[in-house]
Amino acid sequence: MSAETTTAGGAPGRPSGGAVPDKGLRAGILDLGDSVMLGLASTAPVYSLAATLGLIVAVNGNYTPLILVLGFIPVLFIAYAFRELNSAMPDCGTTFTWSRRAFGPWAGWLGGWGVALAGIVVLANLAQVAGQYLWLLIGDGSLAENKVVVTATGVLFIVFMTLVNYRGIRLGEHVQRVLTYVQYVSLGIFALAIIVRIAGGAPEGQAFDVEWFNPAGAFADPFAVVHGSLLALFIYWGWDTCLAVNEETENPSTTPGRGAVISAFVLVAIYVSVALLVMMYATVGTEGIGLGNEANQSDVFLAMKDVVLGPWGWLIVVAVLASVLSSTQTTILPTARGTLSMGVHGALPPKFGEVHTRNQTPGFSTQVMGAAAVVYYVAMSFLSENLLSDSISAISLFIAFYYALTGFACFWYFRGTFRESARNLWFRGILPLLGALILTAAFFISAVQMWDPAYGDTQIFGVGGAFVSGVVLLALGVVLAIVCRFLPSTREYFTGKPPAAAATPTSA
Repeated sequence: MSAETTTAGGAPGRPSGGAVPDKGLRAGILDLGDSVMLGLASTAPVYSLAATLGLIVAVNGNYTPLILVLGFIPVLFIAYAFRELNSAMPDCGTTFTWSRRAFGPWAGWLGGWGVALAGIVVLANLAQVAGQYLWLLIGDGSLAENKVVVTATGVLFIVFMTLVNYRGIRLGEHVQRVLTYVQYVSLGIFALAIIVRIAGGAPEGQAFDVEWFNPAGAFADPFAVVHGSLLALFIYWGWDTCLAVNEETENPSTTPGRGAVISAFVLVAIYVSVALLVMMYATVGTEGIGLGNEANQSDVFLAMKDVVLGPWGWLIVVAVLASVLSSTQTTILPTARGTLSMGVHGALPPKFGEVHTRNQTPGFSTQVMGAAAVVYYVAMSFLSENLLSDSISAISLFIAFYYALTGFACFWYFRGTFRESARNLWFRGILPLLGALILTAAFFISAVQMWDPAYGDTQIFGVGGAFVSGVVLLALGVVLAIVCRFLPSTREYFTGKPPAAAATPTSA
């Protein structure tokens, strides 16, 4: 049997902690700085801004900075939920483990599926962008339009980052640090160049206006606010990676939670400040490098790079490429550790719970996540690039689902402690519940928008392709859960009985 750590017991309605199996991961290898770095890297901030800022501007115009702040609010509330739950159960299964403890095995299984699903789908997008941006740097950039070349390159990136994660958390941390430095230094140079140009009197820029943060003006069109906030939700997603490596972090019950909250605050500061600079220089106009120009919406930085940096414009391409590669690696981390925990707790076959004895990583789970991402990416690339794009749009459904589930789990799990202190009432009760309710509303509003056949690039049976792909993929989790309910190796998880034996490390 594996060694286990437990937290203090409690009465009904009070947290009882529960056993956290020692899975064989390399304990204490990451500190608070590493945790924050992983949280920041997982969001791919440079790429997220490049790909999303134009879309938010198209919906909200000059109120974009306010929308970035509003989109941050439910994310912050859920970050507190992650922190509080991690303090009681520092298990790398995160949402899976916490939802199971709060609501039972079915909720736990579906929560774990939501985490894995979001990771696999977004890896396809990251691989596509990485392949395109690499070939934009080589030659005349024409190969970035070659589907076979780009897809093959994207597959190689997924395979390489899977290997990095497989070989060990320290190697992954070193690779991550280099990629993080590259993207933030490049982004800093880009921002500094904009500041210099604004200070020198950019001829077509616009001056800062406090009205950009006026809620009354923004909410004149509430549907635009909701739509923009949903888009903002995607750019903040990823900071929870530092919770998924909690068992490999110093002081696992406290450090990862602090890292999550710190990285969330750093992200909103980066996003709002860069958005302000770009808006002041490029404006929200529909001509030239304007952020409202439809030709620029897929990547506002790519449209601005030569104007802002001149012959050094390739730096922003490097920054986006580093950002995407960084996020590729840190997306595999939580998905593999989530399925590792599911294997250890008996929700998946025992093979998923195996840890490589030398590398001290989730060997089998890491390989499966990498392979699943490759299969999904290749299949969607050659089946329909438009459907691939729409399935990526559906990621907001997956994120809202498992973030909201975590918020509800926090509220329910700690419900017996609310009267102990004002801190418990706010950080374990009110804020997580508010975050969960907001994200639940976002889930249904987003689903309704995706139902419209005009939403996205495809439609299936008269319904938006993003809705169909999102619902189908979520429903697949229910089907797989039912299958696991009757598999001999996993049915005991659903019946409430402990697995016959905890998983042990292997050298496979």
